[in-house]
Amino acid sequence: MTWAIKEKRYSPRRACGLIGLDPKTYRYASRRPDDAALRGRLKELALERRRFGYRRLHILLKREGIELNHKKLFRLYREERLTVKRRGGRKRALGTRAPMALSQGPNQRWSPDLVSDMLADGRRFRVLVVVDDFTRACLTLVVDTSLSGMRVARELDAIAEARGRPLMIVSDNGTELTSRAILQWQEDTRVEWHYIAPGKPTQNGFVKSLNGRFRDECLNEHLFRGLASARRITEEWRNDYNHHRPHTSLRGLTSNEFAARSKTDQRENRVQL
Repeated sequence: MTWAIKEKRYSPRRACGLIGLDPKTYRYASRRPDDAALRGRLKELALERRRFGYRRLHILLKREGIELNHKKLFRLYREERLTVKRRGGRKRALGTRAPMALSQGPNQRWSPDLVSDMLADGRRFRVLVVVDDFTRACLTLVVDTSLSGMRVARELDAIAEARGRPLMIVSDNGTELTSRAILQWQEDTRVEWHYIAPGKPTQNGFVKSLNGRFRDECLNEHLFRGLASARRITEEWRNDYNHHRPHTSLRGLTSNEFAARSKTDQRENRVQL
């Protein structure tokens, strides 16, 4: 229609009549504000948290006192082209998924696992990951070129010294977690250790979920020039994960906030009893 008005010198009314458009619609100017400040802050957060979707960005904005409807945020999120691109090559579990029973308090059940990655010079390293299944807190990220069963036992002792021992530990059947050193640790500490069924990673879903976030938001986002660099960056990510990262499964709370609220609820229940 703009072409007909400019090139053919048609009046706006005649051009609208040719295509069946009401002239009022053609003359309408949007009164919607451009939200420049909000768009700018949204892009800043998305740049800082490159693997966060609009739901977690919404939580971060609310923490800063910015209240807006999630539909409007999603519109701005799409208009600014901030959608997180899904990385390919991810294997998906097939078949039915039985629900996992949840622990009822902090420090009742831990789940350890090991993750591998590569330094900039091509050397491989491993990371011991331990999660508290109730609070989703990442208890440790131990980075080294090799992690034996004896080393895993020492790291579990270090966590237990700071937090106390758990009632149960759940893990897969990896060689480090089924070694003689771990079996001896179980006997010495009398901590119940449950091994999931082979080929059933969903039975250990909490640590597998943490591993996915850890790889997506940390390992895949950085180039590690050495073990010192890897240890520093992973520890910074762990602190951020526990203290600042909102968890949708915890209603937008961080792991530490959820643990603190849980302790408060338990104290109130004891007082009522």
